[in-house]
Amino acid sequence: MTTIQICALISIILAAAILYWTGYKGGLTDGRAEGIEEGKCIQQSDHSEAIRNLTLSLEQARGNHKSLYQHYTRALAAAKLGETDRQLLLAIAEKLKLAADTFRAMNSKSQATQALALRDKAISMAGLLEGVAQEKAA
Repeated sequence: MTTIQICALISIILAAAILYWTGYKGGLTDGRAEGIEEGKCIQQSDHSEAIRNLTLSLEQARGNHKSLYQHYTRALAAAKLGETDRQLLLAIAEKLKLAADTFRAMNSKSQATQALALRDKAISMAGLLEGVAQEKAA
């Protein structure tokens, strides 16, 4: 090979290397920019999804709060009941037994059954209040 051919070969190799390096750097820069943009889109969608999830959780918590507050007010009202209320429920149960007997004597079995069912509920409520009254006494 002559010196001109060797210089031409070196020039071609250098030109190919410069061309390859330019393409590599351009692709790397474009890939980074595209990756950053894609990451921002994913991050924004993640943020909006996270915000949506937090909003739903907050709404559920508000709903649970209302429900828990209603349970609290009922429990507080039940805690205020005492021995006099238990005695009153037992008296109501006795009146309901008398009403059931009267309905049976008048051949009204459905009314007698309803009165006995209400009597049983009143007695069970009085039983619950008996536990509360014992706790208050202790």
